Amino acid sequence: MALLQISFFSKSLKRETTINALLPLDGPRPDDAPPIKAVYLLHGYTSSYTEWLTHSRIRELSNRYQIAVFMPSGENHFYLDDVEREALYGEFVGKELVEFTRRMFPISHRREDTLIGGLSMGGYGALRNGLYYGDTFGGIIALSSALLPYHVGDIKPGTHNGIAGYSYYRAVFGDLDNVLGSDKDPEELIRQLKAKDAPVPDIYMACGTEDFLLEVNRRLGQFLKDEAVHHTYRESPGNHSWDFWNEKIADALEWFKQAADSKPNEPQG
Repeated sequence: MALLQISFFSKSLKRETTINALLPLDGPRPDDAPPIKAVYLLHGYTSSYTEWLTHSRIRELSNRYQIAVFMPSGENHFYLDDVEREALYGEFVGKELVEFTRRMFPISHRREDTLIGGLSMGGYGALRNGLYYGDTFGGIIALSSALLPYHVGDIKPGTHNGIAGYSYYRAVFGDLDNVLGSDKDPEELIRQLKAKDAPVPDIYMACGTEDFLLEVNRRLGQFLKDEAVHHTYRESPGNHSWDFWNEKIADALEWFKQAADSKPNEPQG
């Protein structure tokens, strides 16, 4: 198992950024060894690229499932493109980081071998960017997702909801009255993919029954069911905590392994 911390200049962010990476490698690989599957794991609000390594079992799981894990920072920008500041966090995690890691490491270029996941803010970022870049990602893991598009339209100037204020949400999501139905809305992105007859990534969602984000996760889960999107939705006792996320990230990687193993291989791209 190799653990690396990598700093490089990101064109999308217009600055140097740092990621953590786990590679299930124990020495030289045979020339005929298959490329390694990969997951891009996104952290939650107020955290950083160190979160998954610090709090979770991801190192053990990377080795067990023989999957490379790349953990970037999204600051507090919900992995969305900030066009005014020219800091394109969505483009960074959905395109640039994938291209960079594919050049550097012996990972698969196949869509069905490439996964994006996250928790809370990162769960939303995984859904938004996994769908927006649906030709890259074959699967999405969304744990306790902060699906703010359902409610940011209710936030009014001068108000604060205990997490952040109107100005913050306006800076991150833009015109709050028009987030639903935009490319920041997972439901709309799914509608667009289906309208184009493009493949929709398989989705794994999980939320604890004591989590304050349960209602919005149930809402998206019902939408996926109504739209006949291939997905797995899990609820079990738990709150917005690492006890729950550690249990569900293991379950999600097992889900991904079984789904990926059951699909026919496509040519490397």
